[in-house]
Order: sequence, then C-alpha cells, then structure tokens
Amino acid sequence: MSALDSVKRFDPYFLALLRIFSALSFISHGTQKIFAFPAAPSWGMPAAFSLPWTAGWIEIIGGALVLVGFMTRPAAFILSGLMAVAYWMAHGSKGFYPLLNGGEAAMLFCFIFLYIFAAGPGAFSVDGLRRRA
Repeated sequence: MSALDSVKRFDPYFLALLRIFSALSFISHGTQKIFAFPAAPSWGMPAAFSLPWTAGWIEIIGGALVLVGFMTRPAAFILSGLMAVAYWMAHGSKGFYPLLNGGEAAMLFCFIFLYIFAAGPGAFSVDGLRRRA
C-alpha cells in the first residue's frame, strides 16, 4: 500500500471541496450579470431576457444546486454545456489559446462541471442525504 492509497479515503471530501468552491465562484458570475454584485460586468449590464441575462440566471440557480449538492448531476451537466457554448460563442472566435482569448474560466468551469456530472456530488450533499434516507 502506497502513501497515495491512504489518501484515497478522502476522495469524497476533496470532490465536495471542488464542488462547493467551484459553485461559489460560478454563482458570482451570475450575480455580476443580474445584480451587478460584486461589480457590474466591464461590458455593461445585460438587457432583461437577453442571452447573457438568461445565462446569469442559469449560473445563479444551477450554481446554487451544485453548491448544496441537490440534483447535482443534471445541474452540473447543464452548467458544463452552458460553459461550452459560452466558450465558443464569446471566446473561441477570438483565437485558439484560452489565455489569449479570455476563455480560461469558461473552459475550466466546463470541464470541472463535466467531472462533477461524471463523479457525483461527493460528501456533504443533499443528494447524499436523500440516498441515505
């Protein structure tokens, strides 16, 4: 048994940390678009019912679901798709490299949420509580 094998028992907790902190960060992108909190977007506030406005609400609601681990897999799948679309619509057309086209966050969120979709919520989730009940 290697030293890394002993860390494996903490996998659900590390997954929960990834889920919780990713969701908290993600929600702030939605609150920026909808409530100008913590600051308004540099490109201005989106018009009601526009694509960025709708994305903001999906970010807030989906992020909250992932945060508490409720309906985690479907919410994470939708958020992953949202970020894939956002990357290609807003960043991919500006060049190949995410560092240069401003798409690093969208790309990382896409794959983090795809991983959470595949792996599940981990520890400390409403989904986990519902399974035990």
